[in-house]
Amino acid sequence: MKDQRFRIANREALIGVGLVIINFAIWFGFAYGLGSTDPENYTYVLGFPAWFFYSTMAGTVFMIALIIFVLKRYFKDVPFDDEEEKL
Repeated sequence: MKDQRFRIANREALIGVGLVIINFAIWFGFAYGLGSTDPENYTYVLGFPAWFFYSTMAGTVFMIALIIFVLKRYFKDVPFDDEEEKL
């Protein structure tokens, strides 16, 4: 029987890769979507260009909240003992 900890670790690793892809998509979408216009036409949020504010600042806050949610909802503690325990 395969150790259950490896199955849990693989699932959590895939979730982590998914979070990285979401983070990159948010950053890329806002940075190049809003930032691809002429700088004279930029709109500003709190003194920052909108593309920078949404891609970097708001995106970071969103990702921190998403990671906290995912950690509490989908990740679980796994014992590192050699004995296999019921998970």
